[in-house]
Amino acid sequence: MPTTPTVAQHFEGRAPAVKATYDAVLAAARKLGPFEEDPKKTSIHLNRKTAFAGVATRKDALILTVKSDKDFTGPRVVKREQTSASRWHVELRLESPKDVDAKLRGWLAAAYAISG
Repeated sequence: MPTTPTVAQHFEGRAPAVKATYDAVLAAARKLGPFEEDPKKTSIHLNRKTAFAGVATRKDALILTVKSDKDFTGPRVVKREQTSASRWHVELRLESPKDVDAKLRGWLAAAYAISG
């Protein structure tokens, strides 16, 4: 019988900064309103009515995927994918809690707004 993944399992064998960065992402998201952490096999979805962000852990970083209604680039962007005429999924590499800055909080807020 398969077991349901837990949030904690995603941080096993990861550098402490990975969990600290995730906690900073959660703190920023909580300021936007209610949402649910939804652990999957390979990632953790942050859901409002639909997922507004996804978190995949790496040994020394997080890959945060945010939903967007437009494309954007920057030094932290590792992948961009247009999923429909008006939706993008943008992957950002975050290596420490300081990466959860005003710009990232803005991207999260926009993702949260279009996921409700």
